[in-house]
Amino acid sequence: MAEIICVIGNKGGTGKTTLSHMLCQGLGLLGQRSACVLTDTSREPLQPAGRRYITADARTRDALTKVVDKLRTLDDWIGVIDGGGNRTEMDRKLYALSDIVLLPFRESHEDIRTVVRDLEMFPRAYAVPSQWPSNPWQREAADRNVAHLMGAYRHRILKPVGALSSSKLLLQKQVPEQLPTPLANACRAVARQVLQVLEVDFAEPAIDIEEVEEVERLPAAEMPMRFAATARRSH
Repeated sequence: MAEIICVIGNKGGTGKTTLSHMLCQGLGLLGQRSACVLTDTSREPLQPAGRRYITADARTRDALTKVVDKLRTLDDWIGVIDGGGNRTEMDRKLYALSDIVLLPFRESHEDIRTVVRDLEMFPRAYAVPSQWPSNPWQREAADRNVAHLMGAYRHRILKPVGALSSSKLLLQKQVPEQLPTPLANACRAVARQVLQVLEVDFAEPAIDIEEVEEVERLPAAEMPMRFAATARRSH
């Protein structure tokens, strides 16, 4: 049956929708079949054409139940549910049906305080530094804040997803025919570590020299990550 990942969190503006689509695009680039599931009633469904994943509209309770039930019947699929923000009760429901949970947060102290509360509320969740600064001085300050304020949760923090303006292309109703290489690299990086958390085997695609150079120019991810420490929900 499909694995279900929920991207939730009590604070808005942390990049939950962007992360959901980046993750699904990256899963597709790594040869995995996935669906990005919309639950936020304030957003409109995006067209699946040109994406490496399908999109599903689950903005009502009945629709969400049908989508999740359908996904559970599919072998080797991954459902990524974009939970929206500031909906604690909805977050609890999504957490109950998920295998793992992702909690994106930005570098502000307010975001960090909120994600710490969410980590305490949801023991099966991983925090994801989102839209992380690429400027070396800003990055150092952000990492220092996380180390100081989230030290007890270091084993539940995934590697940062850097700020990337081209990620907005995935939120267009119709994506462009070609997406920039740095965006593809960032999507693969997100998907790679989530697949490791899920303990899902995958094959790395062959990449050319130009793409390798793009990877090397991306900011190095130094956040610690441990996969085996957190038990996943049993189906």
